[in-house]
Amino acid sequence: MLNSIHPKLPMRNKIVTLDYYSHQLGFSPIGREDYTEYLMMERDHVELHFFLFQALDPLGNYGQVYIRTKAIDIFYAGLLQRGVAIHPNGKLATKPWGQREFSLLDPDHNLLTFGQFV
Repeated sequence: MLNSIHPKLPMRNKIVTLDYYSHQLGFSPIGREDYTEYLMMERDHVELHFFLFQALDPLGNYGQVYIRTKAIDIFYAGLLQRGVAIHPNGKLATKPWGQREFSLLDPDHNLLTFGQFV
């Protein structure tokens, strides 16, 4: 019955969010309409949606999403080559729970964790 999920995360500035997800993470904008207060991005069948929240305090933002990948080492290396900042406590590592993971914070401090079964 259920076949997909599209997390909605807060953003303070649509242009900044669009630039970060496009140029740093390799996502592309999707949708037929361009709404000033909403943004939809996609990469490899993963969709993330963003809603405008200009009053957001990034240091108080608890937005999080966990994204699975099948090629985490390649993806991680590509991000490092583009100079994407990895969370200081989220470097690529194999965790005790059997996941190879890393994390980063977007410009609004939404926590993105990428993981792969090992």
